Amino acid sequence: MNKAMQALRDVERQLFALGYAEHTIHFDDATAAPRQSYPGRGQALGALAEMRHRLLTGSGLPALLREAEAGGLDAQQAAEVREMRRLYDETACIPADEYAAFSQLISDAQNVWQAARADNDFAAFAPWLERILEARRRMAGALDPGKAPYDVWLDRYEPGMTMEKYDAFFSLLKGELSALVRAVGEAEPVRDDFLSRAWPLGAQRALSRELMRRIGLDEGHVALAESAHPFTIELYNGDVRITTHYHEHDMTSNMFSVIHEGGHALYELHTGDALRCTVLASGSSMGIHEGQSRLFENYFGRSRAFLAGLWPRLRELFPAQLADVTCEEFYRAVNRCVPGLIRIHADEATYSLHILVRYELEKQLMDGALAVRELPGAWNAMMKETLGVDVPDDAHGVLQDIHWAGGDIGYFPSYALGSAYAAQIAACMRRSLDLNALLEAGDFAPINAWLCERVWRHGRALTPDALFANACGEAFDAQHYIRYLKEKYAEIYRL
Repeated sequence: MNKAMQALRDVERQLFALGYAEHTIHFDDATAAPRQSYPGRGQALGALAEMRHRLLTGSGLPALLREAEAGGLDAQQAAEVREMRRLYDETACIPADEYAAFSQLISDAQNVWQAARADNDFAAFAPWLERILEARRRMAGALDPGKAPYDVWLDRYEPGMTMEKYDAFFSLLKGELSALVRAVGEAEPVRDDFLSRAWPLGAQRALSRELMRRIGLDEGHVALAESAHPFTIELYNGDVRITTHYHEHDMTSNMFSVIHEGGHALYELHTGDALRCTVLASGSSMGIHEGQSRLFENYFGRSRAFLAGLWPRLRELFPAQLADVTCEEFYRAVNRCVPGLIRIHADEATYSLHILVRYELEKQLMDGALAVRELPGAWNAMMKETLGVDVPDDAHGVLQDIHWAGGDIGYFPSYALGSAYAAQIAACMRRSLDLNALLEAGDFAPINAWLCERVWRHGRALTPDALFANACGEAFDAQHYIRYLKEKYAEIYRL
């Protein structure tokens, strides 16, 4: 390793330490910290952001990157240089005080959002969202003044993606999925009355542990906690934290949250040890990451085979609630298509339509066509137009997601893209594995080994396009997603 590369590795180790501290604070903030204690955490995060900015901009990084490339690099080192340059570009264009202030802003805004949602008070959150959007526009202009601000952030979450590409993707989904949802709406509904029964919280917590064990999560390296909005946060590939939430009259919300976040966690746990403490020690992109969580939640967790294998344990945990329910009825109920208000509770057929709403609103917010004060009305109108639902209040509408409070402008589209990625990866996996047999047996070892070899171990070393080609041996094609949904719902609803 040349001297410049050794110096870059030292910078990466320091970035790892800062990230470890930041992530620990974020996890504590969402799970255990007293609600009114957030100002101190915001100040701490602001100070850490200042340290990060100083490290990236005061270490002669551009010269080190040039020297490292001139000395000859192996594939991993070349990827580290690529990601370090991307990180430097994103940081150096922003003044240190603004960089730190934004970190504190989003820490405080998430706590304001949580209270605003509980109080159904969009007006309390609106000024914070205005500040976040203003900051993101200003940062985008500094990072790449030749691009539309929203394109800048789309590319940061999914390298190479633009509004033009997403417009084409969502246009396909809107036409196909809207037609599918209409057809399902005209079919005989499936039985789902039992889903709203009272499900003991103790048994739900036991189910969470069962699901973690079944999909291959080692509790020696994975912690499970509770939060208002389920999420995954990685400290390194030996310590990943996931959260869920429990609702007495909705057991499946926890069930599929654990499996979803478990998919994220498995990805982070299996990034290669050689990548540890480098900028490559995480998922390739948000779309690829969401592809893993959606793969586990929907293509595995909601499958007839997986539920058949889990059914005896479900009957043990919830004997009264499932006494008059068959496994087939349960399978159809957890896969029912019913347009609703809440994204994280949406079925597979309507889920990407929820993302479409957010994508269109984000575009308008970022280019100034939509003012923040107009957002609730625009949200309600789009939900009615796209999903046919009437939004009763902002807590069930514009305030339901934490992402905007966290400054994550441009993140939402990756959920739909990830769902489509997952469909193609599952189809490719079936060519070499008997997925149904493995899922029914609860044998995830071959499944996880397949994913580790083709996706997980590479971290960010491969770009999304290269990683997808490595996993499937072919380019991404959203038609796999459309075909999967049509076939699944045609069978469930006998279309």
